[in-house]
Amino acid sequence: MGKPDEIAALAREIQELAPDVDPAEAERAARIAFTHAFQLSREYEITDPPLIHNTKVNAGLRPRGLCWHWAEDMENRLAQETFETLTLHRAIANSDNPMRIEHSTTIISAQGQGMYDGIVLDPWRKGGRLTWAVTREDKDYKWLPRKQVLIKKQQRKARRKQN
Repeated sequence: MGKPDEIAALAREIQELAPDVDPAEAERAARIAFTHAFQLSREYEITDPPLIHNTKVNAGLRPRGLCWHWAEDMENRLAQETFETLTLHRAIANSDNPMRIEHSTTIISAQGQGMYDGIVLDPWRKGGRLTWAVTREDKDYKWLPRKQVLIKKQQRKARRKQN
């Protein structure tokens, strides 16, 4: 669910994204990110590590819990706050790497900044326990804007249809 010191640490990181980030918004975003990740883990019936849970979702044994579910639900919840000094982004990693599964997340940044200047909010990675990292410093994933990845996929699909 997020310990007070974890929530405070994330809130500080969010606030430090830019001088004009509202401290109250940063704290609210951090608190929601932790509590919503916990809530989703209960709704998704998480009892296993992420890849095993993915298998259960794909087999119809669990309702949700693929990474894009976490990203979509996290983005939707944070968007309800209508932040004035923060912006949300969606990103995908591993889209060009056939050796790894594709992974989706939500990123929060200061208003007017891009996703690479933000913080990854990733509850999937540890099965409902929020993982967060500065986007450029995330050692586990190289993130790309979701729209960019989806356009590339559409182009590949169109090329395959032509052949």
